[in-house]
Amino acid sequence: MKILVTGGAGFIGSAVVRLAVARGHAVVNLDALTYAGCLANVASVAASPLYAFEQADIRDRAAIDAVLARHSPDAIMHLAAESHVDRSIDGPGAFIETNVTGSYNLLEAARDYWARRGRPEGFRLHHISTDEVFGSLGPTGRFTEASPYAPRSPYAASKAASDHLVRAWHETYGLPVVLSNCSNNYGPYHFPEKLIPVVILNALAGKPIPVYGAGANVRDWLYVEDHAEALLAVLSRGTLGQSYNIGGEAEARNIDLVRMLCALLDEMHPEGAPHDRLIRFVADRPGHDARYAIDPARIRADLGWRPSVTLAEGLRRTVAWYLGNEAWWRPLQGRAGVGERLGTRA
Repeated sequence: MKILVTGGAGFIGSAVVRLAVARGHAVVNLDALTYAGCLANVASVAASPLYAFEQADIRDRAAIDAVLARHSPDAIMHLAAESHVDRSIDGPGAFIETNVTGSYNLLEAARDYWARRGRPEGFRLHHISTDEVFGSLGPTGRFTEASPYAPRSPYAASKAASDHLVRAWHETYGLPVVLSNCSNNYGPYHFPEKLIPVVILNALAGKPIPVYGAGANVRDWLYVEDHAEALLAVLSRGTLGQSYNIGGEAEARNIDLVRMLCALLDEMHPEGAPHDRLIRFVADRPGHDARYAIDPARIRADLGWRPSVTLAEGLRRTVAWYLGNEAWWRPLQGRAGVGERLGTRA
């Protein structure tokens, strides 16, 4: 199978690219290389005859058309997105342009491409989204595929809009699609502005480790390589028109997660220990969702997938990866906004 992956130089997208190539799929990586894109994420497969890279922006319809015509993929996996909640608070426009208008462009380009080729039965578009579209949970319950949409940040609202567009293009035009909504990812190549890399890298530098509010917000953590496995399963075996919730079945309060990371750093990088002395509670994010949790019953029953990496093991692997890959993360710390407190303009 030849797969066009949008956003394949990003965190989750690059994990999909690496796994797909390892599985023998031909992959075309379409990425605009914005501040969060990094070709080093796919360096391990860059020389493979199965891999091709196209620098293009999904906001540019003509560029998408050209890539589709040049490579003739059998399927599209759509991961390109602006994804940082704090950045969406400070500058929501970029999220609307990329996540909504860009997704619209991709859907229309895919629809034309599919129609021109006689609507081949095997073609499909897999739209990858987030559990944040469902809003905030109380202390109990989990999101299912039937949970109502209730986004609470500009980022979540833009992803909710793109989900609705994908469903509408399936129902109205018959475009063959599958969708998935995932919980918080973590692991190797996670861009340094997100919580887990911030904790690790600030601790290594002896800098304060910021924790929003009281650190009581709960997230369901999914190891990125497990997620990539799930996404390929949905692409190849998911039911057309169906959505699949993908979760790590590993809930943790932010403060507990931060302390787990500090304990691992005490063990694996004892210089500067105890690292939890660096924890600082800071003003909370506006509209900060209290809790996310995914019920992955459908993907487990229908596709036989479940997470293979526990949170404890995944965090250990992640800390070890950052300790061994300073040449990857050090240059990224100079990119715009990295290391700054964002999301305060509300």
